[in-house]
Amino acid sequence: MTYQEATDNVHSVQTEQGARPHSGAVDIEQDRISVAMADLRNSGWYWGALKANEANEKLKEASEGTFLVRDSSHRDYFLTISVKTAQGPTNLRIEYRDGKFRLDSVILVKPKLQQFDSVVHLVQYYVVLCRTIQNAQCLALRNRVVQLCLTKPFYTETPTLQHFCRINIHKATRKIQELPLPAKLKKYLSKYKYQV
Repeated sequence: MTYQEATDNVHSVQTEQGARPHSGAVDIEQDRISVAMADLRNSGWYWGALKANEANEKLKEASEGTFLVRDSSHRDYFLTISVKTAQGPTNLRIEYRDGKFRLDSVILVKPKLQQFDSVVHLVQYYVVLCRTIQNAQCLALRNRVVQLCLTKPFYTETPTLQHFCRINIHKATRKIQELPLPAKLKKYLSKYKYQV
């Protein structure tokens, strides 16, 4: 689903739910999606319109836990995480609802899932969770019998040294503005504020 399709979908969902679309509410949703997509494009592991079979082929020889994010081929979802598991590559949809992103899951589990303002924040949460939990219990989320573990992004191309440094600085501190750095560098660090 493209950015335009997603924003059109926001408008149509509001209309279907009986609410008259308020242009201010639609604008806010479009802004949220736009900011989230900008962060995702800056990550280096967003592959755009990559198809499921292409993602599976790319991840086939990767180590377990290697992941990428791509556009979802399912019309009701915005994006999909493709990840290499012990059983091979698998795909998990990302749901966008009420201004938040979360992993798609069975109805009974959905209320317990974390929700995030951006896809990168969602992915970062699960990567950090996997780093802190033992490998045998990597992620509490299960896709039937497949245990998911997000550990390493599969980049579209090798990121710049500056981007890697920015990620490591964010791993070390949340207080970027307090660092003894030039304003231009602080601005660069603030453009992508994630650890993955």
